[in-house]
Amino acid sequence: MGTPGPEAKVLYSNALTSPADVADWVAEGPLSLGTHQGALEVSGSLDDAEFGDHAHWTFWCPVEFPDGIRISWEFLPLEEPGLAMLFFAARGHGGHDLFSSALTPRTGYYPQYHSGDIDALHVSYFRHKYESERAFRTCNLRKSAGFDLVAQGADPLPPAGDAVDFYRMEVVKDGPRVAFAINGLPLFEWHDSSPAAAAAVLGGGYLGFRQMAPLRAAYRNLVVEEL
Repeated sequence: MGTPGPEAKVLYSNALTSPADVADWVAEGPLSLGTHQGALEVSGSLDDAEFGDHAHWTFWCPVEFPDGIRISWEFLPLEEPGLAMLFFAARGHGGHDLFSSALTPRTGYYPQYHSGDIDALHVSYFRHKYESERAFRTCNLRKSAGFDLVAQGADPLPPAGDAVDFYRMEVVKDGPRVAFAINGLPLFEWHDSSPAAAAAVLGGGYLGFRQMAPLRAAYRNLVVEEL
């Protein structure tokens, strides 16, 4: 996927060492924050057996980014089952900001994100929530609104019990091009050929982490750079 040269401009950097580092982030849904080995631990605060799809959450970085960026972060699964994903290039419909009061309130319920009044791309990885996902592990890229599966690759992440260190995740979003890698291993690359009149190529926007309960995971070293 390429390595940023010394001229790469850092647009945002957050070590994600504790809840204090994300005090200005926007939480949607029942998430719980803590620390794990100097990193930010995130989990759900509701029992998914009782609350089902309403037990999951999305956690937005409050910075709007331009197009032409590299997003990298480190991820460590701690306890499964569950699923993790990253939303990016997220914006509200009708020219509204993602956090505009003109948009329908979001509570972490997944359909609000993939078929609601926002547009976004999202890559799901560590898809260990359901038996079928664990039996044949993939990373999926979807474009919304519309929940369109546009790219897919193999997921090299092991079960939480076999993960001994953090994994470096990387997303490149550059116009119609989206690429995803883990520990430098390219997993998929997609070029959006959508006609402007139908579903235009998404540009800049917000990014956010999402998990499906009861996954516990740790994050650190989020960096967003210009390409």
